[in-house]
Amino acid sequence: MSLPYGARRSVTVLGSTGSIGCSTLDLIARDRDRFDLVALTAHRNVAALVAQAREFRPQLAVIADETHFGQLKDGLAGTGIEVAAGEAAIIEAAARPADWVMASIVGAAGLAPTLAAVRRGAHVALANKECLVSAGPLFLAEVRKSGATLLPVDSEHNAIFQVLDTGQLEAVDKIVLTASGGPFRTWNIAEMAKASPAQAIAHPRWDMGAKISVDSATLMNKGLELIEAHYLFPVGEARLEVIIHPESIIHSMVAYVDGSVLAQLGSPDMRTPIAYALAWPARMAAPTEKLNLAQIGRLTFEEPDLQRFPALGLAREALRAAGAAPTVLNAANEVAVEAFLAGAIGFLDISRLAADILEANSGRNGTPADLDGVYEIDRNTRILAREWVQKRGR
Repeated sequence: MSLPYGARRSVTVLGSTGSIGCSTLDLIARDRDRFDLVALTAHRNVAALVAQAREFRPQLAVIADETHFGQLKDGLAGTGIEVAAGEAAIIEAAARPADWVMASIVGAAGLAPTLAAVRRGAHVALANKECLVSAGPLFLAEVRKSGATLLPVDSEHNAIFQVLDTGQLEAVDKIVLTASGGPFRTWNIAEMAKASPAQAIAHPRWDMGAKISVDSATLMNKGLELIEAHYLFPVGEARLEVIIHPESIIHSMVAYVDGSVLAQLGSPDMRTPIAYALAWPARMAAPTEKLNLAQIGRLTFEEPDLQRFPALGLAREALRAAGAAPTVLNAANEVAVEAFLAGAIGFLDISRLAADILEANSGRNGTPADLDGVYEIDRNTRILAREWVQKRGR
């Protein structure tokens, strides 16, 4: 059921101190009279969480890292805001009644709390692509069962959501996801082999968290989005394509069999898709830079280079293999990115690790029958991936 935007809307933000969470609260701050904050959660950035809670006055503030609970409690003493800590408390926060939930916890850690929001039938703004990558069929079964509404927040999926005629999927020729190409779009393999974490995080167009920025640099982010698009927009893997678009103005396109191509355009600012999801089915003002095509002058496109960026090809292979393969790919990639950011492996090792773990798991895991099966595959994959990192560092 759609929520009338004119009415007050209760909101929970899972991952409120990350880039998506901060952008969400920035929008809410500009239209404060229309929103009531139910809960804010963070992983370990307790100082930022305390500041947000003091400003927005949610009913509940939760820190996942229990070692910071004392600081959270002291920081919010006397405010009347309930405080809690731990993974179970994050899930409980997601389960609390709120009309709209921003699911922006990064990685597989976001699966359980996002499911808690889905199971009570909330409007879920999905910024955590790993929910669908790791557990797509099971996650969507929960959505259907509860009647929850999924509102894609990734700029690419949000663009498709805006221009896809879901009543005529048979008329879709293809869906085209655009990719900026990341900071290493013009680098050769020898240059990328020497890339530092700081260089990988320095995205030329988007302001994102470290993990997503590295994924963008490898094009794994686009690969994960390809898998996510497969579950969100059921047109079949063969009708999903990726094209490099360095300006990041066209956020994705849908081509129809009559030759029409519908695209959503906008300045590269995540507040645009967040605002669309926050106000849906209406629209709200956002403080984003207005698009000036005459000033931009030119939009360019190129095919992705799978030799330099094999992660995108790995993701399509995992999608075609189905079963546990996407879960394995996601878990291996998370370990690889963490190791790269810690200086334990090189940039090119991220895709090598993912490829090796995918190959090692080929045929070993069947399709997970339930979420416990997903968690087990995720857990076992991380063990193998960490062993790979240890051997690489010797």
